[in-house]
Amino acid sequence: MSLSALDQLLEGGRRNAVAAWLLIALLAATTVGIVIATGPLWSVFALILVVLAVIPPLAYRSPAVMLPWEVLLMAALPVIGLALGADRLSSQFFAYFAVAAVALVLVVELQSFTTVRLPPGFSVVFVVVATMAAAALWGLVRWVSDVVLATNYITTNEALMYEWIYSVAAGILAGVVFTLYFRRRITRMDRPPAVDATGERVEAGGGDGQ
Repeated sequence: MSLSALDQLLEGGRRNAVAAWLLIALLAATTVGIVIATGPLWSVFALILVVLAVIPPLAYRSPAVMLPWEVLLMAALPVIGLALGADRLSSQFFAYFAVAAVALVLVVELQSFTTVRLPPGFSVVFVVVATMAAAALWGLVRWVSDVVLATNYITTNEALMYEWIYSVAAGILAGVVFTLYFRRRITRMDRPPAVDATGERVEAGGGDGQ
C-alpha cells in the first residue's frame, strides 16, 4: 500500500468536517451523562477521543481539516451505544474495536505531526497488536485493583479469557477493515480527475470534498 494513503487520511472536505464535528459534539455532550450512568471509564475514553479529534483542526488552524468521520465513528461506537442504551454497541467486542480505531488515529497523528513515518501495512499490524496489548494491560490494572483495593472487577478466569478472545477478534477485524479502507482511498486518489465538456477539471462533490 502506498504511504500517501496514510499521509492523506486528514481530510479538508466540507462534508467530512460537518460529520466529524457532529460526532465530536455528540461525544462531548454525552460525557457527563456517561459518568452518571456507568462511571468515569467511558467518560475518560470519550474525552480522550475528543482531544485527539480536535488536534488536526487546531494544528492547521482550520475547522475543515479533520480525521475521516468513518474512523471517528468506529472509535465512538461504544460511547454512542451507551448514550442510546444499545448494549450491543457497548459490548466488549465493540469496545476493543473502538480501541483499535483510536490506535489508528494515533498513528495518523504521529505521521502528520511528528517525524515518525509508518507504512500503512505496518500501521495495520500496529493497530492489531495495540488492541491486544490494551486488553492485557486493562486486565492487569483490574487484577491489581482487585488485590490492592479489594474490588471485584475480574470475576472468573473464564470471563477474562473470553474478553481477550474478543480483543483479538476485534483487533483482527479492525485490521481487515482498515486495510480495505486504505485500499479504497488509494483507488480514489489514483483515479484521474473528472473533466467537463470543455476539458476543465470538475471537483468531486461540487467542490465540497468528501
